[in-house]
Amino acid sequence: MTVHPFIEAEKQAGHSVKRACELLRVSRAAFYARRNDEPGPRAVRDAELTVRIIEIHADSRGSYGAPRVHAALRRGGDRCGRRRIARLMREAGLQGRHRRRRQRTTIPDPNAATRPDLVLRDFEPDPDALDARWCGDITYIPTDEGWLYLATVIDIASRRVVGWATADHLRTELVADALRAAYRTRRPAGPVIFHSDRGCQYTSREFADLATEFGVRLSVGSTGQCWDNALAESFFATLKRELIGERPWPSRVAARSAIFEWIEGWYNIRRLHSTLGYRSPADYETALAA
Repeated sequence: MTVHPFIEAEKQAGHSVKRACELLRVSRAAFYARRNDEPGPRAVRDAELTVRIIEIHADSRGSYGAPRVHAALRRGGDRCGRRRIARLMREAGLQGRHRRRRQRTTIPDPNAATRPDLVLRDFEPDPDALDARWCGDITYIPTDEGWLYLATVIDIASRRVVGWATADHLRTELVADALRAAYRTRRPAGPVIFHSDRGCQYTSREFADLATEFGVRLSVGSTGQCWDNALAESFFATLKRELIGERPWPSRVAARSAIFEWIEGWYNIRRLHSTLGYRSPADYETALAA
């Protein structure tokens, strides 16, 4: 806070500092702190918040921007405005990671059986529909040994990755392994809808037989319409923004190990999701169970 020079002049002239501060509506504490070059309460608070911001940003692997940092602070009991957090992040040279465009990997099969779209772009979290609707997709990760392909199964209700698999190929076996992992992990009590794009792996007879065995109804979006599988697309964008980065991984084993740690140790358990009220999938499911 800047103290008016009039106050200092009044003090030097032997006049009342108290009266001068009252006239200019400046507290005496602020005057003496300014005179002694002591930081004010707001500067002290900014410094404390900056330390917490740096910790949260580092804990998020450098991925959180101001909205999630703000949400994490509020969860920890720190009450402050989002604009203040954005300003302190700028001053500290911190920023979140931004989404990059994703290349298309879907290879449709023109001879595949026609299946309905049972989701119709409704990817809103549903507290009453855990393990009722899943969605999935395939993406690729560059490594020095060649591509590593990742297939996922995500619970639409909680955003949790309930099954995933990696391979060095794009055969149906890859998506089948991801669905098997999801079924083993969740053991759904009722019927499940699994939604995907029209890639040949998802429309194959082999995948349809596996889905029938598990009591899973298959749903597909329109060809070439990313919004028809928006949740799966969004997950891969987050994965590539926060983990994969621009450089290829040294090996497929290294990439798979990093993906395992990111999904099981960070994304499912700790990463805050705006659509879940800035809770992690695990926290969201725990709250529903309670």
